[in-house]
Amino acid sequence: MSDPVTVEPAATAASEDKVLPAVTYALYLVGLANGLTVILGLILAYVSKDNAGPKMRTHYEFLIRTFWMGLAWCLIGGLLVGVGAILSIILIGIPPFLLGVMILSLLGVWFVVRCIIGLIYLARDEAHPRPYTWLV
Repeated sequence: MSDPVTVEPAATAASEDKVLPAVTYALYLVGLANGLTVILGLILAYVSKDNAGPKMRTHYEFLIRTFWMGLAWCLIGGLLVGVGAILSIILIGIPPFLLGVMILSLLGVWFVVRCIIGLIYLARDEAHPRPYTWLV
């Protein structure tokens, strides 16, 4: 009589790959200096999201949302800076210009904080608790 074959479930939850999310976070942080690696990180997040386990999927969702929210605020701040710079010739563009500079400055801080918080959760081998949040 043959013994039944027992197949042990793969330890996917315990041994999810943390390297690709960490690389994506690093690409995002390096992207503050050059801009190009943020796009590479976004592509990596989209490609890796479907094959990731439940914990790492929350990190990919967090990274993807970080990019798109950051891009939206960057466009708003850049538009205010551009319009404000043109209109500052007749002195009515100074407030929008300063508001745009403030938005872009705060956006940089927000971006770095989100990436560092995500890296902390990743280092603890935890799922991101709030991947759909606007703040941290």
